[in-house]
Amino acid sequence: MKPYESHESEENYLEAILMLSMDHRNVRAIDIANMLGFSKPSVSIALKRLREEGKVEVDEKGALSLTEHGLSIAQGTYEKHTVLTDVLVALGVNAYTASQDACRMEHVLSPESFTKIKEFYAKLKDQKIKA
Repeated sequence: MKPYESHESEENYLEAILMLSMDHRNVRAIDIANMLGFSKPSVSIALKRLREEGKVEVDEKGALSLTEHGLSIAQGTYEKHTVLTDVLVALGVNAYTASQDACRMEHVLSPESFTKIKEFYAKLKDQKIKA
């Protein structure tokens, strides 16, 4: 097992909750199972752990929400995903492949490398706008 696998799984769950909540609907465990392609029992186990770690809350009707800590992790993961996808598409990778690759890359990229990629891409976009 790679050292980041449990971290990757956590980030995927938190990012899924964030993305589903952006559709302005209540997020339930079954929504996450459908989105990620996991069984409902597997999702329930993961959500229990995330609740115990204070990253996810569940209301009396079973709707999931991110705590401040969970939201911070989810937003960081989502930002990495979107920036990396955009960079790969700008390099000529098709959108589907770029998104799939970004999903894997977002979990292993150091904060320093991500910051530099983001800065470089912002400069590149700025230069194209001025040109």
